[in-house]
This record gives sequence, C-alpha cells and structure tokens, in this order.
Amino acid sequence: MKEELLLKAQSLPAEPGVYLFKDERGEVIYVGKAASLRQRVKSYFQANPSPKVEALLRRAASLDFMVTGNEVEALILEANLIKRYRPYFNVVLKDDKSYPYIKVTVGEEYPRVLFTRRRDDGQARYFGPYTQAGAVYETLRFLRTLFPYRSCSGSVPRPHSRPCLNYHIKRCPGPCTGQVDPEVYRRNIEALCLFLEGRYRQVVRQLEREMKQAAEELAFERAAVYRDRLQALKLILERQRVVSSRPEDLDVVGLARQGDRAQAVVLLVREGRLIGQESFLLTIAPEEEQGLLTGFLKQYYGVIASSFPSELVLPSPPLEEALVDLLRSRAGFEVKIVVPRRGHKRELLELAEKNAWAALNEGLREAEAQVKSLSSLAEALGLPRVPHRIEGYDASHLQGAAPVAVMVVFVGGKPYKSGYRRFALTPLGKPDDYQALREIFYRRFVRARQEEEAIAEGRIAPRQAKFLPLPDLILVDGGAGQAGVAREVLEELGYDIPVFGLAKEEEWIYPPHQAGNPIILPRSSPALHLLQRVRDEAHRFALGFHRRRREKESLRSLLSEIEGIGPARRSALLRAFPTLEALARASVEELARVPGMTRPAAEAVYRYFHGSGEIDDKACGH
Repeated sequence: MKEELLLKAQSLPAEPGVYLFKDERGEVIYVGKAASLRQRVKSYFQANPSPKVEALLRRAASLDFMVTGNEVEALILEANLIKRYRPYFNVVLKDDKSYPYIKVTVGEEYPRVLFTRRRDDGQARYFGPYTQAGAVYETLRFLRTLFPYRSCSGSVPRPHSRPCLNYHIKRCPGPCTGQVDPEVYRRNIEALCLFLEGRYRQVVRQLEREMKQAAEELAFERAAVYRDRLQALKLILERQRVVSSRPEDLDVVGLARQGDRAQAVVLLVREGRLIGQESFLLTIAPEEEQGLLTGFLKQYYGVIASSFPSELVLPSPPLEEALVDLLRSRAGFEVKIVVPRRGHKRELLELAEKNAWAALNEGLREAEAQVKSLSSLAEALGLPRVPHRIEGYDASHLQGAAPVAVMVVFVGGKPYKSGYRRFALTPLGKPDDYQALREIFYRRFVRARQEEEAIAEGRIAPRQAKFLPLPDLILVDGGAGQAGVAREVLEELGYDIPVFGLAKEEEWIYPPHQAGNPIILPRSSPALHLLQRVRDEAHRFALGFHRRRREKESLRSLLSEIEGIGPARRSALLRAFPTLEALARASVEELARVPGMTRPAAEAVYRYFHGSGEIDDKACGH
C-alpha cells in the first residue's frame, strides 16, 4: 500500500493545491496544503519520518488531491475541508460546524439585526464567531435598548396603521408606520455596527454629535434619548479593562494542551480596551508534535473569523508563511504578527494562556465527571461495556391526534444535537403509545440496516449515514411495557442493544417486561441524573415537534376553507409561511409571489385573515 501511495505522490502536479489521505473505508484522515503538491507529498515517504507521519501512513489507503490557483487559495480550501471532514490527524475545532454570529442586513433600506449560524448572505455584515449562543441573545437584547432596531421579518417592513408593542416600549423606531427617516435609522445601525466592532470612542463621538444637533433643533426629547444612550455606553467603558495607553487593535491567542485535547483562547482588544474573549476546544492527534498553533490559526482566521485586528499577538511564529498572505487576503489589509518577549503585549499573552489552561482544566474535570457517571451507569444496569452513545425516545400526541416521536442522542454523556431525529407517525385516531414506539423503532433501525448495506456496497460513505452508528444503550420514556416493545422490535431486526424504561414519577429504571423488578438508584446518583437528562431532553424535543406539527395541521385546515386554495397551493403556502402569525401578516404581494399562487388567490387568502373589506394598497406593498 505504501508503494502505491508513493507512486501516486510522484505523479502529482508540481502546483499549489490540497491533498487528502483516506483510510480503507474512504474516510478522510488528513488534509494538507502545499505550494507544490508533488514535492510536499513525496516528503512523507522519506527515511525516519516523524511519529505523526508514520502513524498516518500506517492508516492511509488512498490519496486524492485538488489543484488551486495559488497557495492562499490552497490554505483557505484546506481550512474548509478540515471543517467539513474533521480528519483524525488534523487539529480540529471541536464544535466548529455552526458557531453563532450576529448578522446585520446592511443591504436593506431598514436593516435588521439577527442571530444566525450561517454566513451565506454576501450583502450582510457578520460579527463573531461567538462560542455561546446565550451570549449572542444577551447581546441582542442589550443592543435593542441602546440602538433600537426592527425585528419584523422581511427585507422591507410591512406597512401598518399603527406601530407594534416594540415601538411603544422603545425597542423599535417604527419604520412600518413611517415614524423614522431611513437615513436616521441607518445612522443608528452604523453606530450599532461600530459598537459590535469595539469602536466605542467613535460611537461616543457620533452620539454626542446627534445629541448636540437635536438640542440645537430644540428637539429636547430626542436629545434626551441620545443622552441616555451616552450614559449607558460610558458605563460600559468604565467597566472595561484598559490594557494599552494607545488605541490599538489586537487579537491575542493563548493555547493549552493536554493529551489529545487543547484549548485556544482569543483575547479581543479594540482601541486599547479588552472587550472580550472567545474560547475554543480543539481535538488533536496524540502524534501531533508542533502544528497546534498553525492548525488553529488556519481554521479560525481562514474560515470562521468575521473581523480582523491590525496586530495578531502569538506565543510563537506560525509554521507556514502563507498565513500572512491568508490574513491579508481575508482582512483586506496587512495584519502584523507579533511574538512579544516583554511589555504589555507579553502580559496579555500570559493572560490568554492562563485563561486557556483554566478552560482546559475545567473541560477535563467535566469530562472526568462524565466518565464516572457513565461507568457507574454501566455498573448499575449491568451493561457489558460503558455506554458511549445513548439514545432516548419519546412520543407525543393530543388524544391520538398529530402523533409524533423523537430520538435524542447523548455522546460521552452530553447532548449530540446533530444526531437528533424527528418522526411524524401514522395517525391512529386513538392514543397508543406502544404502537407509536413500535413504529419509530422499526423506522429507525430499518434505516440503520439499509445504511449498513449501502456502506458495505460502497454506495455511501460512513459519514453520510444518518442513523449510524448504533447506540450502546436505549432509554424509552415509560416502564417495562414500553421497554419491552422496543426490545421486541430490536430482536426481530437482529440487533442486541440494551433497552430500559425510565418512569416519570418514581424514577425507577425498568428492564424489558420486568415491571416487578425495577432498578432503584439513589436520587443523588450521577447515573440516575444522566438518565433523567436523556429522558427530559427527549420529552422536551417531542413536545416542541408535536406543537409545531399541530399548529401546521390547524393552519392547513384553515386554508382548506378558502376558495381557490387546493392541496398544492396549501402546501406551497405552508412552506413559505409555516406559522399562522406569519401567514396573517403577509401582504397580497408576498402571497402572490408564492409558487403556484395567482393574484386572485392571494387576495382571497388576505381577505380571509383581514375581513371582507377592500384591500389596502399599502398592505400590498404599493
């Protein structure tokens, strides 16, 4: 195998690009970039390789490559491929698939400020990434008090005869009723963007100008609004730590590593003030000896960063010179790399490293606690091995109507939300929890069997499977009867997976068909707490899905009463406006733009929700 890979390496073009090593299953295990693909990949086969290269070649079974226009393009492509495949031998940001951002739709006449996990709008501005979604929502709530903005959907606010509640509580300036001039609204959004950039001094100067102008125009109420915003902003400035006498912009990167886990902390310094920090957990192959810093920089600044400093403070120089070109390309200006030995930047670097070690140690303590709870769970339930992957199941309905079921996944004792699945069940007209569980288990494990066959035949790669890997433990919401139904389905399909039920009231754990022999754990047991978290998460997820499905069916029933709205148009409207509120607020123009809708059909829907009077031209967007 090694000789075949060497022959492939010798045939690679001597051009910039990206190369991918794959194992026998076709899984990508390493992604690298090179100024010359042939020269770089051939270097892997020299005598006395490093431990990382030696381990990589032992597992590698094939080699692919992609040619790029230059080395910077190769660096960006490499970072994106690492994010996509998460290879074992690369430094990988552990939860980098969907970091939250704040999105400002600056391309609109009245821009909105939104929470998002996707950066796919070329006309919008993005701020982040943030590592905690809660921090983003808290920031948005604060921003609305300091810089009120509209929260209604749509690129253009729908005209209304009177403003909404947000206007009256001073959280929106009321563009839907013409209460604010577009230019005034845009200046407010510009100040908001400056605030998110950390340009607080500029925001203060802008607010002072606005306050002075309002006072000169004798608009004292408006001047008082600007005064209150200034006071709130100055209070923030007083609480922030000044780390430099100069108004410099720095990103300070600190690292900590232990085994195959590492932590990166980025301190954000803007205008000489420490405005915050973001912390990132990384996974790294034990054989990796040097590339931790470079691997993090490539992924963070090559893919997910949305703002860039004038200086990047690092503990050591990056291993790849192309990083300087990458930073220039993404930032649009020269980013200076500094490795300080003394002074305030060295102190900042030590602070970043101290925070990185604190975060890493906290994560290791949490991981150790999870291992203990999983071990105690395996012992309490008599499992053959510690359950790394636990799946929880629950069904929900309202007197048999709109039945649904869900599957939640815990990996290593923590929720793995990308593994969650929802199932819309066959309506039976009467409550039947056993039949619901029977259906969900058949559907889930038949799909798993189909994916196993597809992987064996090479029709899909393992990473494309949606119902694999199989769980080590299954928990159902209920008692011995519910666990027994799941066990019967598994045995019929040829799977031997431990199944237990957890009853809500007494919190007893039931093996299948053993109602008189429950496992009773102390209420303080970490194993019981883990099972309760799985059960409660499944219950929460099922209730939310059932509520949305019930609302959608109610809306479908309403639409069926409107003349000219048949099944095809109902489905199209439900896709465009999934809630009753969204449909009721839609204008005729918006309704008419739905595929399959005509102007008369759109007017019929609008009249159904707004009465039979004449249609207001303003509501139509004219």
